[in-house]
Amino acid sequence: MLNGFGFLRLLYRLPWFVLHVLLGTPLTVICQAAVFKSIPVGKRSLGEVMITWWSGMVCRIFGVERRVSGFVTPGPQLVAANHISWIDIPLLHSVAAIGFVAKAEIESWPVIGWLGHLGDTVYHRRGSHDSASGVASAMSERLEAGGRVGIFPEGGILQGVGVKRFHARMFGAAISAGVPVQPVMLRYSRRGVRYDDITFRGNEHFLANFLRLMMQPACTAEVKFLPPIPSADKQRRQLAEEAEAAVRAAFDGHTPGV
Repeated sequence: MLNGFGFLRLLYRLPWFVLHVLLGTPLTVICQAAVFKSIPVGKRSLGEVMITWWSGMVCRIFGVERRVSGFVTPGPQLVAANHISWIDIPLLHSVAAIGFVAKAEIESWPVIGWLGHLGDTVYHRRGSHDSASGVASAMSERLEAGGRVGIFPEGGILQGVGVKRFHARMFGAAISAGVPVQPVMLRYSRRGVRYDDITFRGNEHFLANFLRLMMQPACTAEVKFLPPIPSADKQRRQLAEEAEAAVRAAFDGHTPGV
């Protein structure tokens, strides 16, 4: 019966998604043009409003209800979040425009790769010294120019439940640019119980996961922006450990509704 309901969800969600990509994407792209991008809409620019709208609609299509607490600190910052699913990217983009650092493979993923380009993602090829140097330089430049840069310091979507160890290397950009680190806790739940199956299963590839999540019942995504951590007079490892501790404490806390 669950598979039957899942098929019914696919029947209306997939056409909705295709329609959003075909109609919403060109409109969002047009609004990223220089002539439109900086038009003020309240306290944000038109470009950011369109990115958050497009991403929020993706979350809605997949049945992901957002529950956001805390706030995005104004000004340049390094945003460091735990990583559970590819949907973490549109989830965070639905709150604020953030230029992420992501593995190079994501660039070729359908939709998500496009969203990455739209959000000025910096792609990093693992094991490449030249790529790592270029990423560090691009991150510092973006932060010094007043932008936000987002990282998933666990190093990818890893097997296992809970927050993994935060790697320190990319925290150096916050130190170089003299900007704070804002930890962000991501957690999914369904009917008050933590929902971990939104991540990749075993050797599950992107398309299989994409279709499985499109067939899933509705779930709630908790996005908790935690107090920023100053980077002045700190080493990369110290910053990584403080951010990890903050995210882990929030993640392991009581799930609303339990």
